[in-house]
Amino acid sequence: MILLDLILILLTGGLLAWITGKWSSILPRIISFIAIAIDLLLTLSIFLKQEGFGHTAWLINYRTNWIPSFGISLHLALDGLSLLLLLLTFFLGLLSVLISWKEIRERVGFFHFNILWILAGIAGVFLSMDLFLFYFFWELMLVPMYFLIGIWGHENRTYASYKFFLYTQASGLLMFLSILALYFIHGRNTGIFTFDYQELLGTSMSAPIAFLLMLGFLAAFLVKLPIVPLHNWLPDAHTEAPTAGSVILAGLMLKTGAYGLLRFVIPLFPEASVRFAPAGMILGVIGILYGAKLAFAQTDLKRLVAYTSVSHMGFVMLGVFAFNTIAYQGVVMQIIAHAISTGALFILVGQLQERIHTRDLNLMGGLWKQTPVMGAMGLIFAMASLGLPGLANFVAEFLILTGTFRANILMTCLASIGLVAATIYSLRIVQKVFLGKEATVWKMKDLSIREKIVCGSLVIVVFWLGLFPQPVINTAKPSVIKTLNSIEQVSINQNTNPIP
Repeated sequence: MILLDLILILLTGGLLAWITGKWSSILPRIISFIAIAIDLLLTLSIFLKQEGFGHTAWLINYRTNWIPSFGISLHLALDGLSLLLLLLTFFLGLLSVLISWKEIRERVGFFHFNILWILAGIAGVFLSMDLFLFYFFWELMLVPMYFLIGIWGHENRTYASYKFFLYTQASGLLMFLSILALYFIHGRNTGIFTFDYQELLGTSMSAPIAFLLMLGFLAAFLVKLPIVPLHNWLPDAHTEAPTAGSVILAGLMLKTGAYGLLRFVIPLFPEASVRFAPAGMILGVIGILYGAKLAFAQTDLKRLVAYTSVSHMGFVMLGVFAFNTIAYQGVVMQIIAHAISTGALFILVGQLQERIHTRDLNLMGGLWKQTPVMGAMGLIFAMASLGLPGLANFVAEFLILTGTFRANILMTCLASIGLVAATIYSLRIVQKVFLGKEATVWKMKDLSIREKIVCGSLVIVVFWLGLFPQPVINTAKPSVIKTLNSIEQVSINQNTNPIP
């Protein structure tokens, strides 16, 4: 029951943090740190022992009845993909607690309650193998993040929290309608009404119905990624959220959309996915180029970093619909690399705003003299964001473009322009913030020991993923092959050559 324990530890820790927050502002921070650290250590132990589980796709599989009369079960399962995403979730969750240690001073207990319950929802999404349970955790993420933005956000936090809630709730309801339709179609075909993922795989339905149901799932996942033109909520939510909220949004919540594409859309609707692939790749390229253009146009540093997520997630969309092993390995790497590099940039923005109380690029410049350590960290994370060889994002984008080249040369060439655009907006961050002339004379301190630990750990991960990506690729490989098998079966059934 270790998978259930991972979620229960976070839920229980959140309640304890909220209760103890009435008497102390320190206890909720300590409880949150310990709860997430326990989950991180448990998940890390599974990662280090994964070879002992054999070479099957599922490392751990736990199932018990929940509401059997409706075919709802408590079915949690762990494979290489979800294992990597859980490690990412707990690692960034731990850093989110550390960066909020001094930033959050009001309603500390409730703040950490929301942090832990968001992480519990995200962990549940990555583990759920029952579609009703999956939707339950999908919605569980939403409400605590709404409070996080609406209570501890910046100037326009109310507007941003409403916008975030409406976009994600509306798209989530469309997915729920598709889940219900799939439930009843499977029940009509087999006489067994169930929400179990394994049972619903291969459900027989007409091509138009399958395409329609796939669009319901896509609505939820593409809003979360986000993909143009469904991205409009993202810059406002990122800009107004507290630093921890931005890190969780960019590093984890966006990745639930990418996970949904790999875990649910492709396996449940393989034929419809093949039909949608050309449009999916076009949407990915539009996201890459349009997101980069908007990033370059920003004068608010936090908003600039937010738009880079739109561009980077376009690579994920492109790779998912390339339908080959190399591209999918790149997608997994991009999910992790973007979470680390962009999460690190949001942390730096939060550290800057805490010191100079502005995010306006026109008021910055020449800060390297006063904060050389922060400047060096900013340079490393900016280089990672633009895809410098030796750093994590380079491996991810190289694999995606290599895999996509085998599927669509034109889309690959257009997407490659995004790498040039990423270089421009990333270097602009370094130039406008840390180099050049001082637009305003600021008196500020360099990073504290706590901040150096946070940023230093992110630097280590960025270099490790860039220089030694093979452990990640090997861990995700069984999941990648399992996802591609459904597409290859479609190709065989249509009497065509299997997709490479």
